[in-house]
Amino acid sequence: MTSFTAPGLSTAAADEVTGILQERLSALNDLHLTLKHVHWNVVGANFIGVHEMIDPQVELVRGYADTIAERIATLGSSPSGTAKAIETDRTWNDYSIGRDTAQAHLGALDLVYDGFVSSHRDAIAKTGDLDPITEDILIGQTAELEKFQWFVRAHVESYTGELTTAGASSETAAAHAARAEH
Repeated sequence: MTSFTAPGLSTAAADEVTGILQERLSALNDLHLTLKHVHWNVVGANFIGVHEMIDPQVELVRGYADTIAERIATLGSSPSGTAKAIETDRTWNDYSIGRDTAQAHLGALDLVYDGFVSSHRDAIAKTGDLDPITEDILIGQTAELEKFQWFVRAHVESYTGELTTAGASSETAAAHAARAEH
């Protein structure tokens, strides 16, 4: 519970917004770790391109986590950036692909972005009426994350616009489908 918040925002609204933001902070911290995991475990013909494509995403996601944590503090709460917070807030499965080809990781990573972007959009919808400043932060982040997903999808997309991973409901299935196409 906050004892102060941004001017013009009730403490009840700030508490609700910071609860939403804490979950997003944990999700961003998890995404940054997942991206580094992919960076370290990608192998194969497209290794260097994917390896180098991931680092800017890692840095941007780390920055987004910092922005969200600072917004939580601005609203009068204490952000939690610990591994325990990620585990506590997690409503998603841990990334399941280890050492594998660039295609396999990109297929799985597309599903990660599906879930992440969808949940960021849910947070936008929930914060819009409560705090347009927070909504604006989340909108800007989502736009860039969608662009990153486009970068990922370009690697698992056919010239006709079909994803090689279409219909996959798990990272393992997406990795298998992407690997089978190349």
